[in-house]
Amino acid sequence: MSSPHALDHPVHRLYTQHAPWLLRFLGRRLGSRMDAPDLLHDTFMRVLGRPRMPTDEAGERSFLAAIASGLCIDRWRRREVESAYLAALASQPNAVQPSPEQSAMVLETLIEVDAMLASLPPKVRESFLLAQLDGMPYRQIAERLGVSERMVKKYMAQAFVHCAVLGAELDGVLVE
Repeated sequence: MSSPHALDHPVHRLYTQHAPWLLRFLGRRLGSRMDAPDLLHDTFMRVLGRPRMPTDEAGERSFLAAIASGLCIDRWRRREVESAYLAALASQPNAVQPSPEQSAMVLETLIEVDAMLASLPPKVRESFLLAQLDGMPYRQIAERLGVSERMVKKYMAQAFVHCAVLGAELDGVLVE
């Protein structure tokens, strides 16, 4: 049974006043009325974790729209990664197909790596990808990006720190 004060909670009021509008917003944004309720729920779960909320109606809608839009972008990015992974799997012979559990773990890791890469500044991300995926030496990366080789080393150090943090999070050593 909920406490008698649960209905007085600011998030309850926010939900009551704005959920129908936000559901329509998400349906238009996603192009799917089926996915909108899930992201509506996720939006308000994020709101619960926020220390402060705006107090005027326009500010509340902007606040909710910003959170919901970020969740939409996360969903689209996740679907892109998942599609690419499934396409790569489809090109593999059946003998090397992972189990559903392995696929889920790999997909979750790929999504985390994608999020980490997306959070890097553009030149840091490009340096990292050119070095790690293309095997390009730092000197060539520097020429390509129009920066010094020393700057590429700084970019790579920054990317490696992000990788170390991601690894620690995935291992459960760090908590958000």
